[in-house]
Amino acid sequence: MVTDLAPDLQIQGSPDHLIRLFLNLLDNAVKHTPASGAVTVTAVAQRGSVQVSVSDTGPGISAEHLPHLFQRFYRVEKSRSRAMGGTGLGLAIAQEIVHRYHGTIAAQSQPGEGTTLRVSFPR
Repeated sequence: MVTDLAPDLQIQGSPDHLIRLFLNLLDNAVKHTPASGAVTVTAVAQRGSVQVSVSDTGPGISAEHLPHLFQRFYRVEKSRSRAMGGTGLGLAIAQEIVHRYHGTIAAQSQPGEGTTLRVSFPR
């Protein structure tokens, strides 16, 4: 995993919520990245906000699935069983946590090029 974190960035919130948020994002990225791939985490201060991105070099997600990623129980790969791939709640939980702190979360992806999830919190 590669990290590129700017110094002195702070996000106000419950440590439990923030840990759950970022563990969900990292868990998804690691699960969908091949052994030869990379997961990258970046955090930067932008005008009045802190933006954190988690990117992977996995298979990517086609555009038709992107609007549904944060819906409860939605899975891009319908063939995944709970034993192999979770419940489909991770990104829905992540979105709820982000919204609790007045932030935004968005996904950007292309098949064959990986996926980036961006979280933005007000400073």
